[in-house]
Amino acid sequence: MKDLIEGIHYYINEDGLIVLTEKYHLEKGYCCGNGCRHCPFEYENVPEPKRSELLEQKNSKEK
Repeated sequence: MKDLIEGIHYYINEDGLIVLTEKYHLEKGYCCGNGCRHCPFEYENVPEPKRSELLEQKNSKEK
């Protein structure tokens, strides 16, 4: 992957942690299985029961 650009591929949250954006994940092209906050792949490689928990959280935030 090319050089990462802050504000496009990632941002730094209030705790000082790097958070990868949906754009970063789409360019990567697959779910890494780590349960990333902005995963556009429905957490397909995250093992259960964590996957179901993440999908439930995501769906409750969208409502």
